[in-house]
Amino acid sequence: EAQLVESGGGLVQAGGSLRLSCSASGFTFDDFAVGWFRQAPGKEREGISCISKRDGSTYYADSVKGRFTLSSGNAKNAVFLQMNNLKPEDTGVYYCNRFYSPIAWGQGVQVTVSS
Repeated sequence: EAQLVESGGGLVQAGGSLRLSCSASGFTFDDFAVGWFRQAPGKEREGISCISKRDGSTYYADSVKGRFTLSSGNAKNAVFLQMNNLKPEDTGVYYCNRFYSPIAWGQGVQVTVSS
């Protein structure tokens, strides 16, 4: 029943921006921190950012801190990842999931940053 769906991937040149969206359903969104993971070619999947709607707290991995911003705005069941100043090393497949108790993984969305 629980489901999270990502959208918004694409191809962008270095220094550009992309905005990813995550729509959640089937669980009480406020009870779980929700965020983003990514898997670069040849590397393990890593958590890069999450937000708790309960208190609004956020987490960012050092690799994206200062460039990526995770927010929910007034949306009750969605989060958005604004990615600015993208670098080629940001290339990978991006996944949305519950950060500490993830459910089944989807296919994610491809983000490709060219130099």
